[in-house]
Amino acid sequence: MRAFPTALPVPRTPDPMEAPVLRWGVMGSGWIAERFVASVRRHTRQDFTAVASRDAARAREFADHHGIPHAYSSYEELAAAVDVDVVYIATEHTAHLDCARISLTAGKHTLVEKPLALDAAQAAEVARLAGERGLFCAEALWTFFLPRFDVVRQILDGGLLGDVRTVLADHGEHFAGGHRILRPDLAGGPLLDLGTYPLAFAVSVLGEPVEVRAFAQSHPAGVNGQTAVLLRTEDGGQGVVHTTLFSDTPTTATVAGTRATLSLPGPFYQPGEVLLTPSGGGTPLSYAEPRTGHDALHFEAAEVARCVAAGRLQTPLRPLEDSVSTLRVMDEIRRMCGITFPGGEITETVTTA
Repeated sequence: MRAFPTALPVPRTPDPMEAPVLRWGVMGSGWIAERFVASVRRHTRQDFTAVASRDAARAREFADHHGIPHAYSSYEELAAAVDVDVVYIATEHTAHLDCARISLTAGKHTLVEKPLALDAAQAAEVARLAGERGLFCAEALWTFFLPRFDVVRQILDGGLLGDVRTVLADHGEHFAGGHRILRPDLAGGPLLDLGTYPLAFAVSVLGEPVEVRAFAQSHPAGVNGQTAVLLRTEDGGQGVVHTTLFSDTPTTATVAGTRATLSLPGPFYQPGEVLLTPSGGGTPLSYAEPRTGHDALHFEAAEVARCVAAGRLQTPLRPLEDSVSTLRVMDEIRRMCGITFPGGEITETVTTA
């Protein structure tokens, strides 16, 4: 049996300032677009040349605030711009597929804010279109691009946990009236916004499940309010995932193995600590990084730039099949709980494509 390590691995994440410079266009001018542009501007040399919004005034205001030279009132105009190499899609969830089609059809490399699409069929269409066009495409699920998660990746790949059988993860936040997440017409509810994080993490660790059990509670606003999910893999691995917009929860994640337990204090999907505790107890090993929150969004932009410069069409940090796989599981959760989204299909099985 391998001896328990004396220290955790260090992140292998390259310096974002050293990433090759691309010219970026942003579709959408909301909360996440604001934070993405601000973070990328502070920590990389990437160049923002254009922003588009269906509201011309909002596009102009966003452009002026961030010093972006071009503001467009249509996504098609931005996609056609000759000074845009890559498009970051930060629109509402229900527009992700259409915006990805516009961007990829125009020949632009594309980064789509999570979720990649409303369901697995839509996500597979995005992946297929990117492959046919020979363009880079990825889901901007920023968690997987963080240095913290490179430490997690090395722990898992190095077998430091032994046989992994259990993943526990949750994400809950309280939302008051008026927030986008409470709107049925925008595919509201916790699944696509909050649940994506624990569910994607569990599936990435355990693999796609062969069985899903889910229980849901509705919200007075007409969306799903909270969902509890059990996952079972073919080799017996189990995942327990919970997401809610009724309450603030610990938002932690745990991966338990036969040799050690990996713990991610909350919020687990943001920059923070990694703890590794030997089975049976003992002093945990720890890795820590500053809790910079959404100011760490720049790591995904730097990875996109490196991949595009190297001629890669996908990133190994979040391959498109992983995004499709997560949505296949989410489709099954929705089918079991009767959760519907406008324009999003519900698949009948969780089979691997």
